[in-house]
Amino acid sequence: MAQGVFKHIIFWVIVTIVLTIFYGMGLPDYGTALLVILMILPVHILYFYTVAYWILPKYLYRKKYLQLCISLFACVFLAGLFFRLIEILVADPYILGIIRKKDPQYQWHKLDGNFWQQLKKPVYIINALEQSNLVVWIGISLKFVQMWYEKRQLAVQSELSALKSQIHPHFLFNTLNNLYALTLKQSEQSPAIVLGLSDILRYMLYECSTDNVELRRDVEIMKHYIELEKLRYEERLDLSFSITGNLENQRIPPLLMLPLIENAFKHGTSATVDDAWVNINLSLKGSRLKFKVSNSKPLATENNSKNPSEQIGLTNVRKRLELLFPFAHQLQVFDEDEVFVVIMQVDLKQNLIQNENQDADS
Repeated sequence: MAQGVFKHIIFWVIVTIVLTIFYGMGLPDYGTALLVILMILPVHILYFYTVAYWILPKYLYRKKYLQLCISLFACVFLAGLFFRLIEILVADPYILGIIRKKDPQYQWHKLDGNFWQQLKKPVYIINALEQSNLVVWIGISLKFVQMWYEKRQLAVQSELSALKSQIHPHFLFNTLNNLYALTLKQSEQSPAIVLGLSDILRYMLYECSTDNVELRRDVEIMKHYIELEKLRYEERLDLSFSITGNLENQRIPPLLMLPLIENAFKHGTSATVDDAWVNINLSLKGSRLKFKVSNSKPLATENNSKNPSEQIGLTNVRKRLELLFPFAHQLQVFDEDEVFVVIMQVDLKQNLIQNENQDADS
C-alpha cells in the first residue's frame, strides 16, 4: 500500500518538474512556471484518478462500452473547461502581473476581452484540451503497462508453482521405486536410502518454498541424491561428479539442476545392463553457471519405445529456464546412439524473479 502511494507521489513530482521546465521556457522564470503548474495540477490529478480508478473499472472492465465513451467524453470536456477557467481566472492574470513588473506597458492579447470572450476563443479551447489530456493519458498508459506487467508476472508465478509441484511427486516416485527395488532384495542399504530421502524431502518441503535458494545448499541436495543412486547401483555404475568455481554468495531457483541428474540415472543408467556411467560437471565463473550431465545409453532395440514420462524432467527444466532466465540461458541436448548429453548454461544474476524480489525488498 505504502509502496503504491510512493509511486504515485513520484509520478506527480516528475510531472510537475517536466511541466515546470516546459512552461518555464516561455515565462519570466522557473519559479513563476512552478506556481502556474501547481495551480493547474489539481485538474490533472482529479482527471487521472477519475478515469483510472472509477470510469475504467466501472465500464471498461465490465465491457459497458457506450457508458465508457460517454463518460470519457464528459471527462475530456470538463477537464478542458476547468483547465481554461483556471487559466482565465487565476494563472493568466498572475503571469501578466509578473511580466508587468518588468514591463508595465506589456500587452497580452490572450487576455483581451471579457471573461466570456476569452472563454470562447477556439485556439485557447483547443490548447486547454491538449494540455489537460496529454499528461493524464500518459499516466493512464503507464497504468495499463503496469497492469499488463503485473498480470504477466502473476501468470509466470502461477506457472512456476505448477512446474515446481511437478518436480516433487516425480522425484518422490522415482526414489520410492529405488527403495522398493532394494527392499525386495532385503538390502542393508535400505536404511541409508531412507535417511537420505528424508533429508531431501525436508529440503523440498521447507526450503524450496522460496523463489531462490543458496547454490551451495542446492548442490548439497544433488550430492545426497547421487549418493542414493550409488547405493542402488553399487559397482555397476561408473560415476564422476566435479565442481569448479566458488559456490558461495550465489543463489539459484531450487531443484533446477536435479531433474537433469535424475533423468541421467533413470533413462540411462537404469536401462543399461553393464558398464553404465554418468558424468556430471558443474562450473561457475562469476555468476555464469555451466552444468553438464552426460550418461550412457542402452543399445537400441526394435522394442525400445520412448516413454512419454521420460521427458518430464527435461521439459520442466526448459520451461523454468524460459520463465526465469528468458534472455540469459542456454539448454543444449545431444542424443547420440550411445551417449546422452545435456548442457545448461545460465547467468544467475539475470534471474528474473530474483531481481524483482530484490527490487521489492529495496
